[in-house]
Amino acid sequence: MIDLFTAATPNGWKVSIALEELGLPYTVHPLDLGSGEQKAPWFLKINPNGRIPAIVDRGSDDYAVFESGAILIYLAERTGRLLPKEPKDRSRAIQWLMFQVAGVGPMMGQANHFSRYAPEPIPYAIERYRSECRRLFDVLERRLAQSEYLAGHDYTIADIAHWSWVHCHGDAGVGIDGLPHLSRWIDRIAQRPAVQRGRAVPPQR
Repeated sequence: MIDLFTAATPNGWKVSIALEELGLPYTVHPLDLGSGEQKAPWFLKINPNGRIPAIVDRGSDDYAVFESGAILIYLAERTGRLLPKEPKDRSRAIQWLMFQVAGVGPMMGQANHFSRYAPEPIPYAIERYRSECRRLFDVLERRLAQSEYLAGHDYTIADIAHWSWVHCHGDAGVGIDGLPHLSRWIDRIAQRPAVQRGRAVPPQR
């Protein structure tokens, strides 16, 4: 019932993991980011920003949703799962989701870019983004010292969003030494069968 337009990136894995956790049927449409397929006119009709992931809900009048955080909220609300119903608990989950969308994701993306893909090393940029990533990891560590999951006792879309990025910390050159609660959380989520299935979407060529 859902078409998923994605690629093998942390933002893409957020949605495929959520779909697997929720048990929703979906069809994967991998986009070749290297060739710029995400900028094709047909895809811009789905996501005007020309980025993955995006979904089209065929069971709801072909309703299109873009931006990974918005997709996670849409899927959680559609199914009544992975997002608490009690207002304060729901707010807490959305706060941590926004922490990922506005902080962890962009900072890790920049650290990864300047560490691995910049035409020439720029030490200031590398250190700037790695240091900010580590600061954000420290925030997660403090939270997870108090709570099993980011929003409380229950696993939510906030955990899915963060895990999809944080488990790739090595790609950005950011260590997690001295962060035992974050390390425990990464390992626990990695053991979930739905996470393992979603992390493998789309199959890497």
